[in-house]
Amino acid sequence: MSHDTGRGSSDRPALARLAGISTTDFRAYWGERPLLTRNAGGFDDLFSPAAADELIADRGLRTPFVRMAAEGSVLSPSLFTGSGGFGAEIGDQVDSAKVLEQFAGGATIVLQGLHRTWEPIAAFTRQLVGDLGHPAQVNAYITPASSRGFDPHYDTHDVFVIQIAGAKRWTIHEPVHTHPLADQPWTDHRDAVAERATTAPVIDAVFEPGDVLYLPRGWIHSAVAQGGTSIHLTIGVRAATRHDLLMQLLADAGADARLRAPLPLGVDYTDGASFADDLAATVVAAGALLNGAARDGRVGVSLERDLRRATRPAPVRPLATVDLMARLDPETVVGWRGELSARIEDDERTVRIVMARKTVALPAEASTAVHTLTTSDHPAGRLPGLDPESSLVISRRLLREGVLVPR
Repeated sequence: MSHDTGRGSSDRPALARLAGISTTDFRAYWGERPLLTRNAGGFDDLFSPAAADELIADRGLRTPFVRMAAEGSVLSPSLFTGSGGFGAEIGDQVDSAKVLEQFAGGATIVLQGLHRTWEPIAAFTRQLVGDLGHPAQVNAYITPASSRGFDPHYDTHDVFVIQIAGAKRWTIHEPVHTHPLADQPWTDHRDAVAERATTAPVIDAVFEPGDVLYLPRGWIHSAVAQGGTSIHLTIGVRAATRHDLLMQLLADAGADARLRAPLPLGVDYTDGASFADDLAATVVAAGALLNGAARDGRVGVSLERDLRRATRPAPVRPLATVDLMARLDPETVVGWRGELSARIEDDERTVRIVMARKTVALPAEASTAVHTLTTSDHPAGRLPGLDPESSLVISRRLLREGVLVPR
């Protein structure tokens, strides 16, 4: 028996906060068309101008967590980075004075990977990934007055745009290449993108703080700050696709002897009739492969594994955890590590917690406790189905493995 963990609750609170509509209604937009939600609510708890200044001035950020762009071109890192001085001589650290010089001159600041460097955004992103079932990452774009950071272009991932401060005029056009894959960037269609950007837009609007835009991949967009400094967050979502499903099936094709069989001797590749029977046999074998994968869940397991590899659960605190383990009180409440995605497998002798990087095996008598902990917190000395001594042993083990955290 197996049980999957790590998904968000059924009400999907992070997604609801962004979309402003029900999950059922949002499905009509997902991957298909933009959705602009006016005044979705305040997002100061996630990011602010003060947060941007703190990251640039005080956090010792290095490239590629920061980049800058002006009038459609990315600036050389040497224009905004330098050595941190004695004890921190690495030359790719952000130099706040250089950033000031470029920003005052009209360049856009891009703070990349905020889901790794700014905890409020990290926590929200983990929740959103659970809601969507697809990995996500977050950048901030900080644009001085009346400046344009990038030319009209499309992204190869879906995005949610959150206006944090100031105002920015966004212009959205229909795709020239629908549902582009990661290896199909907008530069492959540069001329078509430029031409489409001259036509009537689907959306031409000035975004104010609290406005949120959902934009499927492939939709062409550009933005210009209005008035003072503008800050927006872009949450990029790399959605799994039917192409991913097919690639997973092809990865399994080598296990089928019928698909490994050679084509006819002396086959004429310009004459389809010469290997029509083999083509028909290939279709039959591929269909059987597809049906088998659907029945036994192999493809789903593979995609789930990819999701776990692409996302990070809530952080743990190593020093505090080791100290807690040494003096673990039976009444200390422990719970499942936030957004930790794992598959729980049971057999007669063991219960296994299968994570992206490792598998933790425990005696079968811990099964009830493990399954229960995925949904509710418990005192370390009173886990369901275990006596007090065994409960403390299992709690310590799972704290050490980063599965549980103190509440």
